[in-house]
Amino acid sequence: MTRWAFLFFCFLLFACKENHIPRSKSTSPRKLYPGLFEAVQNARIFPDSKTFPDCVPLKEPALIMDDYQSEKDDADFDLKEFVSENYQGPGSASIAYKSDSVADVESHIAALWDVLKRNPTSSDTTSAIIFNSLINLPKAYIVPGGRFREVYYWDSYFTMLGLAESGRNKLVEDMVNNFAWLIRTHGFIPNGNRTYYLTRSQPPFFSLMVKLLMEIKKEKADSVLDANRDALEREYKFWMNDRGIKKGAVGHVVHLPDGSVLNRYCDAGNWPREEAYREDVATAKMSARPAAKVYRELRSGAESGWDYSSRWLADGRTLSTIQTTDIIPVDLNCLLYHLEKTLVQAYNRKKDKQKRTWLMVVSERRQNALLRFCWDDRTGYYKDFNWRTLKQSDRISLAGMYPLYFHMVNQVRANLIAGRLQRDFLKPGGLVTTPINTGEQWDAPNGWAPLQWLAVCGLENYGNKTLAQEIRRRWTMLNVKVYHKTGKLMEKYNVVDTTLIAGGGEYPTQDGFGWTNGVLLKFLKAYPQKVKN
Repeated sequence: MTRWAFLFFCFLLFACKENHIPRSKSTSPRKLYPGLFEAVQNARIFPDSKTFPDCVPLKEPALIMDDYQSEKDDADFDLKEFVSENYQGPGSASIAYKSDSVADVESHIAALWDVLKRNPTSSDTTSAIIFNSLINLPKAYIVPGGRFREVYYWDSYFTMLGLAESGRNKLVEDMVNNFAWLIRTHGFIPNGNRTYYLTRSQPPFFSLMVKLLMEIKKEKADSVLDANRDALEREYKFWMNDRGIKKGAVGHVVHLPDGSVLNRYCDAGNWPREEAYREDVATAKMSARPAAKVYRELRSGAESGWDYSSRWLADGRTLSTIQTTDIIPVDLNCLLYHLEKTLVQAYNRKKDKQKRTWLMVVSERRQNALLRFCWDDRTGYYKDFNWRTLKQSDRISLAGMYPLYFHMVNQVRANLIAGRLQRDFLKPGGLVTTPINTGEQWDAPNGWAPLQWLAVCGLENYGNKTLAQEIRRRWTMLNVKVYHKTGKLMEKYNVVDTTLIAGGGEYPTQDGFGWTNGVLLKFLKAYPQKVKN
């Protein structure tokens, strides 16, 4: 080894030690255990497809695979026993916690923050840590709860709202730094900090996280923006990378016939999701399309955060008709508009007039394109747009209210959107995600905390305070009622029949729950309810 090579090696060791981040392998379980992975999933060793990808190996994968190859054809080979001997189960995110439903809900949430908190992994690495699918993060973070044992991208923004309300500002800053680290390390923020999520992101809320931290650190807001400018730039590059092909759809970018540029969700993979392996294989078998096409559409639907909804389904009912990559979503493009505006502010700070002017033009073009292609005069609402057929969707969803939150419409359109929300979405427990009941979890009768928050804030932006207050009241009462009945705060709620637990989707309703905690706490603090909480 040369002197310079030795010094570089020492530097790497020092860097790893300083950051306390074990350098876990980025290879996903499907690639680490070829054949074994599929066998375990197909044999239903675990009821939940996500369990095996989250299991921790008790020795190096190569050794496990050697043993598997030498034993699997034996007459007495027991696959379930083999797995139990070679892996440690992941457990639940909050399995040891027992809530006291007599306590008020705010105290419950305050206690849950520490239950759902995860600290950085020690730098004393073992093969189990190195080959675990979990991507180790440098700072502490909050997981959603239940089967969700890792940090999730867009969930975290709404969780951070509650953390800030609880005065847990250091944890908010840690989470922002974690996401910036992921961008700098992987070029984007993955769906969650698992190796099997490294083919996709989630709705890009990082610019909103930075703005939240700027509000928390008012006196140092400019330094927060400066420190995260490079991460904001790299995230924007990830979403806008069309590989120089200025025609049609490439990656996340869609070039429309009139020259407009908008975005879509598009996972880089075309194989079954490891965390939903059996479900994806079953869905692909029900489709007449090539399996790889169906897998990419399912994965892209997962990138949207709305997995799954009638808005992605060609026939509006059947998951096997999913066509996520054909859709230009209203919500994604509103989030990218905010990212562009945040970068304009960052370049203004840097006095980079050229980049600031360019992004001001780009953001205005996005706003105009979204109005041109997604605004429907007939319904007075924003709809997703199919770039292949060049037609608007015939369905409406709560994604259509995102422009209110980001101040992208005039007062007339804002009032029309408010009217549509009241007529088609407002239910006894809050806002339903879509008016259609398909059995998918991002359709009726379910309501979700992040969409309640965005809608309430959006309505208040344009003075529609009475409706905003009513949505807040109904959602809060439902959350509190279910908490006192079950001792839990749920991932989602049945807002149509508030006597029933929410259902639909690929897994049972989860409790915890990060973003529900955050939004409920904000609602309770901002507008104290006349309910026993």
